[in-house]
Amino acid sequence: MQFETILYEKQGQVAVLTINREKAMNSINGQTSAEMQQAWADFRDDRDLRVAILTGIGEKSFSTGMDLVATASGENQFSGAAAPFGGFTKRMPIYKPIIAAINGYCLAGGLELALACDIRIAVPEARFGLPEVRWAIMPGAGGTQRLPRAIPQAWANYLILTGEQMDAETAFRLGLISHIVPREDLMDRALQIANLICERGPLAVKTAKEAILRGQDMPLDHGLAYEDVLLSRLMTTDDAKEGPKAFAEKRKPEYHGR
Repeated sequence: MQFETILYEKQGQVAVLTINREKAMNSINGQTSAEMQQAWADFRDDRDLRVAILTGIGEKSFSTGMDLVATASGENQFSGAAAPFGGFTKRMPIYKPIIAAINGYCLAGGLELALACDIRIAVPEARFGLPEVRWAIMPGAGGTQRLPRAIPQAWANYLILTGEQMDAETAFRLGLISHIVPREDLMDRALQIANLICERGPLAVKTAKEAILRGQDMPLDHGLAYEDVLLSRLMTTDDAKEGPKAFAEKRKPEYHGR
Protein backbone atom coordinates (compact mmCIF):
# COMPACT_ATOMS: atom_id res chain seq x y z
CA MET A 1 0.00 0.00 0.00
CA GLN A 2 1.25 3.45 -0.95
CA PHE A 3 0.34 6.40 1.28
CA GLU A 4 1.12 10.11 1.13
CA THR A 5 -0.10 11.41 4.49
CA ILE A 6 0.63 8.48 6.79
CA LEU A 7 3.36 5.92 7.37
CA TYR A 8 2.25 2.33 7.91
CA GLU A 9 4.73 -0.37 8.80
CA LYS A 10 4.66 -3.83 10.32
CA GLN A 11 7.17 -4.92 12.91
CA GLY A 12 6.49 -8.59 13.47
CA GLN A 13 3.06 -8.80 15.07
CA VAL A 14 2.86 -5.04 15.67
CA ALA A 15 1.60 -2.44 13.20
CA VAL A 16 2.80 1.17 13.56
CA LEU A 17 0.67 3.91 11.99
CA THR A 18 2.26 7.37 11.98
CA ILE A 19 0.39 10.49 10.90
CA ASN A 20 2.84 12.11 8.48
CA ARG A 21 1.80 15.77 8.12
CA GLU A 22 4.37 17.49 10.30
CA LYS A 23 4.04 20.91 8.64
CA ALA A 24 0.29 20.81 9.28
CA MET A 25 0.78 19.71 12.93
CA ASN A 26 -0.37 16.23 11.92
CA SER A 27 -3.88 17.52 11.34
CA ILE A 28 -6.31 15.27 9.50
CA ASN A 29 -7.85 16.04 6.13
CA GLY A 30 -10.06 13.82 4.00
CA GLN A 31 -7.14 12.12 2.31
CA THR A 32 -5.55 11.32 5.66
CA SER A 33 -8.78 9.82 6.98
CA ALA A 34 -9.15 7.71 3.84
CA GLU A 35 -5.57 6.46 4.05
CA MET A 36 -5.93 5.72 7.75
CA GLN A 37 -9.14 3.80 7.08
CA GLN A 38 -7.31 1.62 4.56
CA ALA A 39 -4.45 0.99 6.99
CA TRP A 40 -6.79 0.23 9.90
CA ALA A 41 -8.74 -2.23 7.74
CA ASP A 42 -5.48 -3.98 6.87
CA PHE A 43 -4.53 -4.16 10.55
CA ARG A 44 -7.96 -5.50 11.48
CA ASP A 45 -7.92 -8.20 8.81
CA ASP A 46 -4.25 -9.30 8.95
CA ARG A 47 -4.20 -12.44 11.11
CA ASP A 48 -0.47 -12.01 11.76
CA LEU A 49 -0.95 -8.59 13.40
CA ARG A 50 -2.03 -8.46 17.04
CA VAL A 51 -1.45 -4.88 18.26
CA ALA A 52 -1.18 -1.44 16.64
CA ILE A 53 0.58 1.75 17.73
CA LEU A 54 -0.71 5.15 16.60
CA THR A 55 1.58 8.18 16.77
CA GLY A 56 2.47 11.39 14.94
CA ILE A 57 5.61 12.36 13.06
CA GLY A 58 8.02 14.81 14.64
CA GLU A 59 8.37 16.09 18.19
CA LYS A 60 5.63 18.71 18.38
CA SER A 61 2.28 17.16 17.63
CA PHE A 62 0.50 13.84 17.91
CA SER A 63 -2.38 15.43 16.03
CA THR A 64 -4.22 18.73 16.27
CA GLY A 65 -7.34 17.19 14.78
CA MET A 66 -9.36 18.25 11.77
CA ASP A 67 -7.50 20.33 9.20
CA LEU A 68 -9.37 23.61 9.64
CA VAL A 69 -7.77 25.09 6.52
CA ALA A 70 -9.30 22.27 4.47
CA THR A 71 -12.59 22.72 6.32
CA ALA A 72 -12.61 26.45 5.56
CA SER A 73 -12.22 25.50 1.90
CA GLY A 74 -15.40 23.43 2.05
CA GLU A 75 -14.16 19.95 2.87
CA ASN A 76 -16.58 17.92 4.99
CA GLN A 77 -15.11 15.15 7.14
CA PHE A 78 -18.22 14.23 9.04
CA SER A 79 -21.77 13.60 7.79
CA GLY A 80 -21.53 12.10 4.33
CA ALA A 81 -17.75 11.79 4.45
CA ALA A 82 -16.31 8.80 2.61
CA ALA A 83 -14.25 7.66 5.61
CA PRO A 84 -14.77 8.17 9.35
CA PHE A 85 -12.53 10.81 10.89
CA GLY A 86 -9.10 9.24 11.30
CA GLY A 87 -10.40 6.12 9.63
CA PHE A 88 -11.65 4.36 12.77
CA THR A 89 -13.37 6.73 15.21
CA LYS A 90 -16.78 5.53 13.97
CA ARG A 91 -18.17 2.71 11.83
CA MET A 92 -15.06 0.53 12.13
CA PRO A 93 -15.01 -1.74 15.19
CA ILE A 94 -11.53 -3.15 15.78
CA TYR A 95 -11.15 -5.66 18.60
CA LYS A 96 -7.36 -5.81 18.47
CA PRO A 97 -5.63 -3.46 20.95
CA ILE A 98 -4.43 -0.04 19.77
CA ILE A 99 -1.86 1.99 21.71
CA ALA A 100 -1.63 5.78 21.34
CA ALA A 101 1.95 7.00 21.69
CA ILE A 102 1.27 10.70 22.22
CA ASN A 103 4.34 12.70 21.27
CA GLY A 104 3.02 16.26 21.60
CA TYR A 105 -0.17 18.27 21.11
CA CYS A 106 -3.20 15.99 21.32
CA LEU A 107 -6.02 18.37 20.55
CA ALA A 108 -9.50 18.31 19.06
CA GLY A 109 -9.73 15.35 16.68
CA GLY A 110 -6.27 14.34 17.83
CA LEU A 111 -7.64 13.69 21.30
CA GLU A 112 -10.61 11.91 19.72
CA LEU A 113 -8.18 9.61 17.90
CA ALA A 114 -6.39 8.90 21.19
CA LEU A 115 -9.71 8.25 22.93
CA ALA A 116 -10.52 5.63 20.28
CA CYS A 117 -7.34 3.79 21.31
CA ASP A 118 -7.20 1.38 24.23
CA ILE A 119 -3.97 2.40 25.96
CA ARG A 120 -2.57 5.93 25.96
CA ILE A 121 0.96 6.95 26.93
CA ALA A 122 2.42 10.42 26.50
CA VAL A 123 5.52 12.57 26.73
CA PRO A 124 5.67 15.17 29.54
CA GLU A 125 5.22 18.00 27.03
CA ALA A 126 1.92 16.68 25.68
CA ARG A 127 -1.17 18.87 25.85
CA PHE A 128 -4.74 17.63 25.72
CA GLY A 129 -8.00 19.35 24.86
CA LEU A 130 -11.13 19.62 22.75
CA PRO A 131 -11.02 23.25 21.57
CA GLU A 132 -13.69 22.91 18.86
CA VAL A 133 -16.16 25.32 20.51
CA ARG A 134 -13.59 28.09 20.07
CA TRP A 135 -14.26 27.84 16.34
CA ALA A 136 -18.06 27.44 16.63
CA ILE A 137 -18.00 23.70 16.00
CA MET A 138 -18.13 20.74 18.39
CA PRO A 139 -16.24 17.48 18.85
CA GLY A 140 -17.68 15.25 16.16
CA ALA A 141 -15.46 12.16 16.15
CA GLY A 142 -16.52 10.66 19.45
CA GLY A 143 -15.19 13.27 21.87
CA THR A 144 -18.54 14.06 23.50
CA GLN A 145 -19.13 10.36 24.10
CA ARG A 146 -15.71 8.89 24.86
CA LEU A 147 -14.20 11.63 27.04
CA PRO A 148 -16.95 11.46 29.71
CA ARG A 149 -16.36 7.70 29.79
CA ALA A 150 -12.60 8.17 30.22
CA ILE A 151 -12.38 10.85 32.91
CA PRO A 152 -14.72 12.32 35.56
CA GLN A 153 -17.83 13.95 34.11
CA ALA A 154 -17.09 17.37 35.61
CA TRP A 155 -13.69 17.51 33.95
CA ALA A 156 -15.04 16.23 30.64
CA ASN A 157 -17.76 18.88 30.68
CA TYR A 158 -15.21 21.59 31.47
CA LEU A 159 -12.89 20.62 28.63
CA ILE A 160 -15.64 20.18 26.05
CA LEU A 161 -17.61 23.34 26.91
CA THR A 162 -14.68 25.73 27.46
CA GLY A 163 -12.20 24.42 24.89
CA GLU A 164 -9.41 24.70 27.47
CA GLN A 165 -6.37 22.41 27.56
CA MET A 166 -4.69 20.33 30.25
CA ASP A 167 -1.13 19.12 30.65
CA ALA A 168 0.19 15.57 30.83
CA GLU A 169 0.34 15.53 34.63
CA THR A 170 -3.34 16.42 34.87
CA ALA A 171 -4.21 13.88 32.18
CA PHE A 172 -2.32 11.21 34.13
CA ARG A 173 -3.97 12.17 37.42
CA LEU A 174 -7.43 11.93 35.82
CA GLY A 175 -6.67 8.56 34.23
CA LEU A 176 -6.76 9.75 30.62
CA ILE A 177 -3.25 8.35 30.10
CA SER A 178 -1.59 5.44 31.88
CA HIS A 179 2.06 6.51 31.66
CA ILE A 180 4.16 9.65 31.20
CA VAL A 181 7.29 8.62 29.33
CA PRO A 182 10.45 10.60 28.45
CA ARG A 183 10.36 11.55 24.78
CA GLU A 184 13.39 9.45 23.90
CA ASP A 185 11.69 6.37 25.39
CA LEU A 186 8.17 6.87 24.03
CA MET A 187 8.21 4.45 21.10
CA ASP A 188 10.31 1.90 22.96
CA ARG A 189 7.76 1.90 25.77
CA ALA A 190 4.87 1.63 23.30
CA LEU A 191 6.56 -1.33 21.61
CA GLN A 192 7.29 -2.89 24.99
CA ILE A 193 3.59 -2.75 25.88
CA ALA A 194 2.64 -4.03 22.42
CA ASN A 195 5.02 -6.96 22.65
CA LEU A 196 3.77 -7.79 26.13
CA ILE A 197 0.23 -8.01 24.74
CA CYS A 198 1.50 -10.14 21.85
CA GLU A 199 2.67 -12.72 24.39
CA ARG A 200 -0.90 -13.14 25.67
CA GLY A 201 -3.57 -15.32 24.12
CA PRO A 202 -4.66 -13.38 21.01
CA LEU A 203 -8.25 -14.62 21.06
CA ALA A 204 -8.49 -13.80 24.76
CA VAL A 205 -7.21 -10.26 24.18
CA LYS A 206 -9.63 -9.64 21.29
CA THR A 207 -12.55 -11.11 23.19
CA ALA A 208 -11.77 -9.10 26.32
CA LYS A 209 -11.66 -5.88 24.27
CA GLU A 210 -14.97 -6.77 22.65
CA ALA A 211 -16.49 -7.31 26.09
CA ILE A 212 -15.19 -3.94 27.28
CA LEU A 213 -16.40 -1.96 24.27
CA ARG A 214 -19.79 -3.57 23.80
CA GLY A 215 -20.47 -3.81 27.52
CA GLN A 216 -20.09 -0.05 27.97
CA ASP A 217 -23.45 0.49 26.28
CA MET A 218 -25.29 -2.17 28.32
CA PRO A 219 -26.80 -2.18 31.79
CA LEU A 220 -24.57 -4.12 34.18
CA ASP A 221 -26.72 -7.26 34.21
CA HIS A 222 -26.77 -7.35 30.39
CA GLY A 223 -23.03 -6.79 30.28
CA LEU A 224 -22.43 -9.64 32.70
CA ALA A 225 -24.63 -11.93 30.61
CA TYR A 226 -22.77 -10.95 27.45
CA GLU A 227 -19.46 -11.60 29.23
CA ASP A 228 -20.71 -15.13 29.97
CA VAL A 229 -21.49 -15.68 26.29
CA LEU A 230 -18.05 -14.52 25.20
CA LEU A 231 -16.28 -16.54 27.88
CA SER A 232 -18.17 -19.69 26.94
CA ARG A 233 -17.16 -19.21 23.31
CA LEU A 234 -13.54 -18.50 24.24
CA MET A 235 -13.23 -21.58 26.47
CA THR A 236 -13.85 -23.87 23.47
CA THR A 237 -10.68 -22.68 21.70
CA ASP A 238 -7.37 -24.50 21.50
CA ASP A 239 -5.62 -21.50 23.05
CA ALA A 240 -7.86 -21.66 26.13
CA LYS A 241 -6.83 -25.28 26.59
CA GLU A 242 -3.13 -24.50 26.01
CA GLY A 243 -2.96 -21.71 28.62
CA PRO A 244 -3.92 -23.77 31.70
CA LYS A 245 -1.92 -26.72 30.39
CA ALA A 246 1.21 -24.57 30.07
CA PHE A 247 0.62 -23.19 33.56
CA ALA A 248 0.33 -26.69 35.01
CA GLU A 249 3.46 -27.82 33.17
CA LYS A 250 5.38 -24.68 34.22
CA ARG A 251 6.31 -23.68 30.67
CA LYS A 252 5.67 -20.78 28.31
CA PRO A 253 2.41 -21.23 26.41
CA GLU A 254 2.30 -21.50 22.63
CA TYR A 255 -0.73 -19.71 21.26
CA HIS A 256 -1.94 -20.01 17.66
CA GLY A 257 -5.08 -17.89 17.67
CA ARG A 258 -7.50 -20.77 17.31
